[in-house]
Amino acid sequence: MSTLVLVRHGQARPFQPNSDSLSETGVQQAVQLGEYWREQGITFDEVYSGALLRHRQTAEAAGFTGYQALPEFNEYNAEAILRAHPDWAPPTDNRHLQRMFDVALPQWIAAKLDAAGLEPWADFHARVERGFRQIIDADKPSRRVVVFTSAGPIGVMLQIVLCAPEQTAIELHWRIRNCSLTELVFTRDRVSLDRFNTTPHLREVTFR
Repeated sequence: MSTLVLVRHGQARPFQPNSDSLSETGVQQAVQLGEYWREQGITFDEVYSGALLRHRQTAEAAGFTGYQALPEFNEYNAEAILRAHPDWAPPTDNRHLQRMFDVALPQWIAAKLDAAGLEPWADFHARVERGFRQIIDADKPSRRVVVFTSAGPIGVMLQIVLCAPEQTAIELHWRIRNCSLTELVFTRDRVSLDRFNTTPHLREVTFR
């Protein structure tokens, strides 16, 4: 039996020009995660991250340098989805942003949004599943694996594991805290959810 730990990146900067980077709080969240693992004697045989800066910053602040960055674990392009909706307007705060997401994401899943450069939901879902299958299907003995990624890919993986409707991936991903831990146990034939969205290492919990 192997373990796969999914880590959502630390808090980023959603309303600033450098939104794909950690805030000071996000860096501290990742540092606290690394300290927690070292105190608990937890180590990993394989370390992966998405290719986005906030993924790599979280892995590095947690104390990892020899990780493999893979675009399969990248988040969906939220701005492209929102801009593809006919009622798009620049978000002014988190509440406004959430209302826009609540309208646009179901239409994205239903393939009702179309714009140049917009990754369709089906392609995003297939990309994320492909990344995780590369880990789970590897012909290797029992091991501990960690992936630093975003809420969207974590939601997709959980939706697949739970055999739930695709909309569930979005419903779950709204609840995933920054720098939280979601753990799966797996063999090549079976994957099960063990823990969801835990934050025993954090002194400050954030969602965005």
